[in-house]
Amino acid sequence: MSDTPSVLFVCVHNAGRSQMAAGWLTHLAGDRVEVRSAGSAPAEQINPVAVQAMAEVGVDITAEKPKVLTPEAVRTSDVVITMGCGDACPFFPGRRYEDWKLDDPAGQGIEAVRVIRDEIRARVETLIGQLSSSR
Repeated sequence: MSDTPSVLFVCVHNAGRSQMAAGWLTHLAGDRVEVRSAGSAPAEQINPVAVQAMAEVGVDITAEKPKVLTPEAVRTSDVVITMGCGDACPFFPGRRYEDWKLDDPAGQGIEAVRVIRDEIRARVETLIGQLSSSR
């Protein structure tokens, strides 16, 4: 790992879970971590309910856009966290991989998305602690 660890969050559409996770990590860790997100089949836009849920807690992800997952993004990340993208994520030796089992916010109402948002925050806080202790 470099001095600044890089984390890549991956889900299918890069419109909900991975965007919320990237938003949380950026918000909570600042410039101590390089944050990326991508999707194996990116959507046209971020889920507006995910944007709303994050805005409720002061995290603005409105400027983000779904991005396509590339082998380069995986290769240049220290930690790759998948969220339901199955086998679409390329594997590179020397990377740390985690799979976070999370409900998909697509098609969910704000109440359900708030639960997902809060679960993602807890996992991101744990991740920050792990990254800090591995330095």
